[in-house]
Amino acid sequence: MGNKWTETYLIHSNDIDYKSEARLSVLLSLAQRTADADLEQLGATRDQMIEAGMGWMLMTMDLRIGRMPKALEEIAIETWNKGPKGALWQRDFRIYSGGDIIAEACSIWALVDIQKRRMLRPSKFPFDVYINEEDSAGETPDKVTIPEDVPLRDAYRSVVRYSGIDASGHLNNSRYADLCMDTLTPDELAGLTYAGFRITYHHEARLGDEIQVKRSEVTDGRIYVSGQAGDGTHYFDAYLLLKETERSHG
Repeated sequence: MGNKWTETYLIHSNDIDYKSEARLSVLLSLAQRTADADLEQLGATRDQMIEAGMGWMLMTMDLRIGRMPKALEEIAIETWNKGPKGALWQRDFRIYSGGDIIAEACSIWALVDIQKRRMLRPSKFPFDVYINEEDSAGETPDKVTIPEDVPLRDAYRSVVRYSGIDASGHLNNSRYADLCMDTLTPDELAGLTYAGFRITYHHEARLGDEIQVKRSEVTDGRIYVSGQAGDGTHYFDAYLLLKETERSHG
C-alpha cells in the first residue's frame, strides 16, 4: 500500500460513442470506481461505511482532457487523497495510456451522515487515510458558477429512471455528464473537441425526479449546462470547455 492507487481498464465497445471514443460519463465512472478501490484497500468498504452511517458526496469535479481514450484501449487511472481542505476533501486523478498522461482531474468531496444528510468533520472518518500533499493534478477547483449575463435556453426534460440510479436511489454522479452531452447538436458533436469538463452538484436527483436541462450557446469557449427542478432548485451546474483552436475560430 502507498499514498497512490492505480487501476487499469479496457475501454469496451459499450463504453464508446459513435466516434469510437469513450463517453465522458464512462471516464467519470471509471475515476469513481478507482476512488472506491482506493478506499476499499484502506478498509473503508461500502458496507463498512454504511455500518458507520457515513458516505461520500461528490461536490465538484474538474476534468482536463488531453484526448479521450478509444475503443479497446487500455488505460490506467491513478488517484490519491490530498487530504481535508477545511470541511471538505480533495482527491486528484491522472489517466494514462501507454505511460502518457491523457487526462487529469481534481475533485472535492464531503463526508456526510447518510441518515441526516449533513456534512461531517474530517476527524469523524474512522479509517486511516494515506495523504499525498506533494503531488498535484491541479489547483483546488472552484464550484461552477454560471455568469448572470449568460442566457440559458431549455434543451430538454429528463426524468430520473432505473437506468441512471445507484445503490442510494439517486442519479449516479457520472450520469450527469450524459445529461450535459445530450444537449449538444449533431454539428457540435461532430465538429467540436472538448478540453475539459467541470461540474458542481447542488442537490441529489432521486428516482422519479424531473430535471429541466438548460444550456448556453458557446460563450468564451464554454458551453454552460444547468439542471433544474420546477421550483428553480439547481440539481447541478456544469460547463464543457472547448479546445483552444476551436475557441479561436469559433
